[in-house]
Amino acid sequence: MLVSVYGSAVFAVDAQLITMEVNIDQGIGYHLVGLPDNAVRESNFRIAAALKNIGYKLPGKKITLNMATADLRKEGSAYDIPLSMGILAASSQIKAPSIGYYILMGALALDGKIRPIKGVLPIAIQGLKDGFKGVLPKENEREAAIVKGLEVYGMDSLTEVIAFFEGNQSFSPTVVNTRKAFDQQLKYPEHDFSDVKGQETIKRCMEIAAAGGHNIILIGPPGAGKTMLTKRLPPILPPMTLQEA
Repeated sequence: MLVSVYGSAVFAVDAQLITMEVNIDQGIGYHLVGLPDNAVRESNFRIAAALKNIGYKLPGKKITLNMATADLRKEGSAYDIPLSMGILAASSQIKAPSIGYYILMGALALDGKIRPIKGVLPIAIQGLKDGFKGVLPKENEREAAIVKGLEVYGMDSLTEVIAFFEGNQSFSPTVVNTRKAFDQQLKYPEHDFSDVKGQETIKRCMEIAAAGGHNIILIGPPGAGKTMLTKRLPPILPPMTLQEA
C-alpha cells in the first residue's frame, strides 16, 4: 500500500514542502531514499523502538520511503513523525484519511514522546502558502501559531498524533494573539541595555553603531561581556514591524 505524508525542509530562512511516499510490499528490507543525511537514515531505529513501546510494530515487509524532491538534502530528526505515521498508515495499522491535509514534523523519543525541532516559523509560513494545516511538537506550537490563518495542533506524543488522525480524541487548534504578544515583547524586552553597568567605552561604540546603522564586531576573552552586550543591543535599535520580526 502506498501512502503520501507531507513535511518540510528548511534552507536558510526559507522552507520547502517535502513529500514522503511510503510503500509497503512483499519482501524484507527498509529502504530510505531521497538524499537523507545520517540523522534521517537512523530514524528507522528510533521509529521501530517507539512503535513497539506504544503498542504498534514496524512491519516485517519491504518498506520503501522516498523523500521528494530527491535532489534536496534532508537533515535532522524532524522527519521521525511523518515517516512513522506514513509507515503506520501504509501498513493499515491505523486509518488516517485526512493525513494528506497536514504538515507533520517532530523528533521522536524511544518512548513515543515528541521532541521539539528547529525552524518551525518558516515551516509554518510555507505550510500556509501551500494550503496545509500543521501537526507539530507541543513545545513549538506557539511559534507556528503566530502565522495568521494557519491551523496548528501541538502534540506531546506519537500516541496523541495517532488518536488525532483516527478521530479518537478531540484536539483544539492553538490560538495566539500575535499583535498582543509582539507589543508585549516590545514594551518589556527580555534584555535591556540599561542592565549593563560600567563598560562605558563599548557602550558608547554600540550606541554609535545603533544610531548610524553600522556593523560592529566584539572581540575579547571569555567572560568579557560580548554575548551579554549583544543580547541587549535590540532595545536601543528602532523597533521592528511585526512583518520584519
